[in-house]
Amino acid sequence: MDVDDQVTPALTLRGVSKRYGPVVACDAVDLTVRPGEIHGLLGENGAGKSTLMKILLGLVQRDTGTIDRDGRSVEIETPQVAADLGLGMVHQHFSLIEPLTVWENVILGDTGRVDRAAACAQVEEVGRRYGLPIDPLARVDRLSAGERQRVELIKCLRRDPSVLILDEPTSVLTQAESAELFGVLRRVVQAENRAVILISHKLAEIISATDRVTVLRRGAVVFQGETSETTPQLLARQMVGREVSLQNESAALGLLPVEAPTGGHSDETAAPAAASPPTPAPAGPPALRLHEVSVLVGGLPLLDRLDLEVAAGEIVGLYGVEGNGQATLGDLLSGLVVPDTGTVEVAGRPVDLNRPGSMHEAGLGVVPEDRHRSGVVLDMTIAENLVIKSLDGVCTRGVLSRRRMNRFAREKMTEFNIVAPSPDTPVRSLSGGNQQRVVLARELSAGPKALVAAQPTHGLDVGAIEDMYLRLRRAAAEGVAVLLISTELEEVMALADRIAVISSGKVVGVLPTAEATAERLGMLVGGVSH
Repeated sequence: MDVDDQVTPALTLRGVSKRYGPVVACDAVDLTVRPGEIHGLLGENGAGKSTLMKILLGLVQRDTGTIDRDGRSVEIETPQVAADLGLGMVHQHFSLIEPLTVWENVILGDTGRVDRAAACAQVEEVGRRYGLPIDPLARVDRLSAGERQRVELIKCLRRDPSVLILDEPTSVLTQAESAELFGVLRRVVQAENRAVILISHKLAEIISATDRVTVLRRGAVVFQGETSETTPQLLARQMVGREVSLQNESAALGLLPVEAPTGGHSDETAAPAAASPPTPAPAGPPALRLHEVSVLVGGLPLLDRLDLEVAAGEIVGLYGVEGNGQATLGDLLSGLVVPDTGTVEVAGRPVDLNRPGSMHEAGLGVVPEDRHRSGVVLDMTIAENLVIKSLDGVCTRGVLSRRRMNRFAREKMTEFNIVAPSPDTPVRSLSGGNQQRVVLARELSAGPKALVAAQPTHGLDVGAIEDMYLRLRRAAAEGVAVLLISTELEEVMALADRIAVISSGKVVGVLPTAEATAERLGMLVGGVSH
């Protein structure tokens, strides 16, 4: 008998099912997680991963099936019961209160007397123990995405869970931060015999970080096995239910970026080519131009005399480590921030940055980094979100026509493959991929001259990522200037005609994608321009 078979599983699910009316979210799911392992859970958006984890956390009650914890049958009726059973989860979307400090966020939910010194000491101790250093007195709104991820991990780890669930933990992290996180996870698993469930759509992460893997498709388990005995091709096929070309879809599948081939030589480690190789940047005046743009907060520059141009019909990738001004630039182009100096031009015309709505009127569309914060209104319907920026086309004599609005929404739902029962469906109930399609449909339907797509694929599954790439390429082919702001190297290499690198709030270099290598980009990211 295999030694692993003699070990009592940390968690066992048998025949767990959950229905929402006619929709089967989880279909007789079996899952076994052993102590001392990292177990990968793969699947597209809507595959049932989130519902399954909500059942484990006591947020949703299963319809059928059993759950065993350390070999003992349990009923997880509330989140408190889940916590008492040693189950902890770090969610994909941060649940931090930005104006509060790290230590204040960490102790939220505690009862009894608040001891600031003890809380700070605990944050530092947990950070030291797990290699997650963080200043307990730092305000969360001043932290990078990687540092916020550390805070979420510390919040969870201080409660000492023996089963740790991570939902898309690297969706907002750089490669270096992701490698650091997985190093921490491996230490936790090996030193303390904990179990980790890693939810991800990135095959490279699953292959490199996990011991075993389970794949869900349409609510059911379609594959389970040892990670060492599988391949990216097999997992991709199981995840999407069809043959997948890793050559064409490597970026969407989250495969690790590597050097692009140069000098015409073959290279086995070369990055797979994009499905549609970027074309040379078209000549002509820029459709989007930022000149000497600066944004200061407390005397410190978040953007520092930034210069950037995007021509009509080209995709420019703005690449860099999170926290170097990308979020501020996205907010500025969304009209949420007014620069202290500098100008923005769309199609050669300066935009009045002090007037609300001027960016949209000038012909600039924006897919924001955080769709929940500034991309959609979650409690409004699909139809309402699609027309929220421009009501002229759905009004009659100044009165909103719901008939015209819903007809327009149905057309866009078909065109952009937004899957939902009806235009009246609240956006909150949609998957992440469908929410992002709503944003993209609204922005592209306005006929923009330029489109800003900030981290457009964070947290999306392979199907939604493929669709996003197709839409961005199509927009550029139709003459739209596309500015792609991304921390994913494989993404900018796959999509961009040129790559601009941002460091400390300024563009430190611009390279044609054909001349870009990981080494050259890495030097620019570090602020070395030569």
